[in-house]
Amino acid sequence: MASDKGKILILKLNDKLLSMLIRDNSVLSVQVQRQNEYAVGNIYVGRVQSISPNIAAAFVDLGDGYLTFLPLVEEKHALVTNRKPNGRLKVGDEVLVQVAKEPMKTKLAGVTTQITLAGRYAVAGMNRCNYAKEQTDDTEEQKGALHISAKLSKKQQDRFRGIETLQQIAKECQLTVRTNAGELEDEEPLITESRQLAEQLRHILEIADKRTCYSCLYREKPDYLHFIENAYTSEYDEIITDIPEVYETLKEHLAQTDIPVRLYEDQMLPLYKLYAVETRIQELLDKKVWLKSGGYLVIEPTEALISIDVNSGKYEHGKDKEETFYKINLEAAEMIAQHLRARNLSGIILVDFINMKKNAHNQQLMEYMRSLLKKDNVTADVVDMTGLGLVEITRKKVNPSFREQYASN
Repeated sequence: MASDKGKILILKLNDKLLSMLIRDNSVLSVQVQRQNEYAVGNIYVGRVQSISPNIAAAFVDLGDGYLTFLPLVEEKHALVTNRKPNGRLKVGDEVLVQVAKEPMKTKLAGVTTQITLAGRYAVAGMNRCNYAKEQTDDTEEQKGALHISAKLSKKQQDRFRGIETLQQIAKECQLTVRTNAGELEDEEPLITESRQLAEQLRHILEIADKRTCYSCLYREKPDYLHFIENAYTSEYDEIITDIPEVYETLKEHLAQTDIPVRLYEDQMLPLYKLYAVETRIQELLDKKVWLKSGGYLVIEPTEALISIDVNSGKYEHGKDKEETFYKINLEAAEMIAQHLRARNLSGIILVDFINMKKNAHNQQLMEYMRSLLKKDNVTADVVDMTGLGLVEITRKKVNPSFREQYASN
């Protein structure tokens, strides 16, 4: 892949607001603006409507009968606002929760009692001394903590752990330094943002028991701002939008950064046509993905897993088939890593690469696949190669797949 940086586009297509990271005419990542009022990240005082011990879950109403799923393992962390908490939930409890997962098909939206606020460089989360003084005597668990992204180098991790101000902030909350912070030359933006997030979190926790049930205490930023925060700044050099109100929001939100933001105003050539967005979107919805070599992938999502089949297609077989198949598989691995991220495919992914006889080639392919997945901003890894030669990959479920997003919004 080329080393030049890409562009983040924020535009409308077929009445859908899209955020896209594009490089070399390929989509690296894309998200559809959600229309759900109860968006992921929103914080509410909900009411426990029922508890089901059989599935170890509580069902929490966020208002207007909007039911959500709360795993009972989280009840010990719950900030109950209408009575003194004792580490157990009961029907009628008013509890502070944050929407953690969107509803998917027959599944309710998921909520958590472990509240977090995320910024570009840091994430601030509740610690036990925020909400459970009456519930535990474990002073170690009551302390805050400073966590550093594992994707940062050891030198960078040591650098951030050595910042005394961050250590002080982390005494009040669970503070996580995100991967994007590693690109900062000046640490002040990280420190400033961490203070703001910690203060905002403290305020939410302080007012929770003073607000009526079903109140929304925090409403998430637009999805396109989160999309920008979650993208690695090393991957793009400009943000472009043709929507004036989005442009104004971006300028305000990114005022303290050096990220260029441009309002595209050429009405003769719309932004979506300039970047062939319709074609790029269709490529993400198609089952077949062509490789430059003439080979192709077939990507088929099922209820249980994602199946990806690698085919040699039009590739001209040379004298050395083993070497030919090895080259196709390496190219396929790059395209698979790209499409897992762009399509936001998650769960168990089974890849049927072209069979190779040399064990060294199989091992090199596995290592190459692992190295590609490490660049994903969502946790993904190669588990193993089965006896039938299928490569098993897992990728964390964060949001619905792009296909689901595009169909439902």
